[in-house]
Amino acid sequence: MTTAPATDRVPDAPPGNWVDRLAPAAVKPYLRLARFDRPIGAWLLLFPAWWSQALAELSLGRPWPSPWYLLLFLVGAFVMRGAGCTYNDIVDRDFDARVARTSSRPIPSGQVGVFQAFAFMAALCVLGLAVLLQFNPFTVVLGASSLLLIAVYPFAKRFTFWPQLVLGLTFKWGALVGWAAVTGSLALPALLLYAGSVLWTIGYDTIYAHQDKEDDALVGLKSTALRFGDATQPWLAAFYAGAVLLWGAAGLMAGARLAFLLALALAAVQLAWQVATLDTGDAGNCLVRFKSNRWVGWLLLLGLAGDMGLAALFFLDP
Repeated sequence: MTTAPATDRVPDAPPGNWVDRLAPAAVKPYLRLARFDRPIGAWLLLFPAWWSQALAELSLGRPWPSPWYLLLFLVGAFVMRGAGCTYNDIVDRDFDARVARTSSRPIPSGQVGVFQAFAFMAALCVLGLAVLLQFNPFTVVLGASSLLLIAVYPFAKRFTFWPQLVLGLTFKWGALVGWAAVTGSLALPALLLYAGSVLWTIGYDTIYAHQDKEDDALVGLKSTALRFGDATQPWLAAFYAGAVLLWGAAGLMAGARLAFLLALALAAVQLAWQVATLDTGDAGNCLVRFKSNRWVGWLLLLGLAGDMGLAALFFLDP
């Protein structure tokens, strides 16, 4: 494998991010390997867990989400996203070296060896396990069961044009775990939330994949960006509409009211903006719209928290 020369930053990392500015040189490649210089992915992993936690607590009539659980999910999402990205980069190192946007990543550029990457991933997994063990036994088993999907995901783009579906099933497992952490079981609202979040992921990761579609086609990798091509926007509209409907059903079944529905309407507007203004031929345009999904995450979380607060204030039953 021919490695790319080491570089002081990764192309899709925000300029001036804290890793580039503040991290010691010796640890900087590992922080980049875990994507701590590009935290958007960790936030997109985290939000469904937070939503699910808040939804479950709303259904039980609690006045606010548990700060301890919010913290556990925050730490767990960033740690396990780092572990997942490290594993993905180990598996994809030969392909990454042949794609312009990824050739400067720590493994293909030679900044981190494969053995060191495995050791780093193992350390992150130990931290993730420590977080998971803070929950009830059902949640521990449920959370651990996602490892099979994590193991399969990096290989999906070699065999199917739908790796974004596999990513959604993997990346949005927190929508199940959040509910289970609060209730010790699963219920239909959590399943609907998970299904909607999978559709959301297919949509936004298709946008992300359009950045690499030419290189992916050259090296033989597949994606929904290549599958949809010029028809991407109608597909995105369908996925996002499905996500909004499923999220709405989950919220209503759990007792959500006006604050959540208002937040959901604003999230729908944001998603519609992504579709209407998307230029699949402009990598910068795609990256901005992909990253804008953090607003969807915050809107739904605040809507759920608002409903919990209003219910407590006015003594409303969920």
